[in-house]
Amino acid sequence: MIKLKSPEEIELMRAAGRITAGARALAGSMAVAGVKTKEINSAVHGYIVSRGAVPAFLDYGGFPASVCISINEEVIHGIPGDRELKDGDIVSVDVGAVKGGYIGDCADTFIVGRASPEAVKLVEVTRQCFFEAMRCARVGFRVSDISEAVQKHAEANGFSLVRDFVGHGVGTQLHESPQIPNYVETPRKGPDPRLLRGMTLAIEPMVNAGGRGVTTRKDGWTVVTRDGSLSAHYENTVLITDGEPEILTVTGDTRHEA
Repeated sequence: MIKLKSPEEIELMRAAGRITAGARALAGSMAVAGVKTKEINSAVHGYIVSRGAVPAFLDYGGFPASVCISINEEVIHGIPGDRELKDGDIVSVDVGAVKGGYIGDCADTFIVGRASPEAVKLVEVTRQCFFEAMRCARVGFRVSDISEAVQKHAEANGFSLVRDFVGHGVGTQLHESPQIPNYVETPRKGPDPRLLRGMTLAIEPMVNAGGRGVTTRKDGWTVVTRDGSLSAHYENTVLITDGEPEILTVTGDTRHEA
């Protein structure tokens, strides 16, 4: 069941979104050579808690940290630890915060120092995939229109889309209906709902430089590309309105900050 949010609920989601976006920005500012991923996790945890919120990912399904940090061939769900970032790494940071019972969810991929042209292009294309999807995040469009926009832009640039994990609705739960694949299912296996005012969606392209196949490491969490190619991730929580879609995971007042 898709939950449409009331004006009061949307205000609560904006509050959660601002904290989540601030945590993402903090993590990005720390993505420099020599920093350990556990140091980023600690800082993000402290930031979220200091603003009266709760890290959405900590203990979610048993996840042991407050932020997912995935490096290079790691796609999502990387566990922070003693690994030090080094020049040329690309670092995907996925973070969520709960405030007033509502959740913000966002991600970005940051470049440490100077990366290869392929890595830079991958990060840029992944980010643009999200904004291509935003063109379809309007009343009357279908979920599959978002999926198609992401897929077309990624594949036109020579990249592939992860199919094992998808975007989703978000609200009082981290994962709500509908599921939002980053590709068009042929034939479609599930429903393809039209977008309605009050939907809040986590749109999150996950793009690989090589093949689309992924596997999970022995830690039970870290998802990596099967062929060892680079992967990038970009995500915002988006509100469907009567007009322009609104990005809720922003740090300021602008509706289109990312």
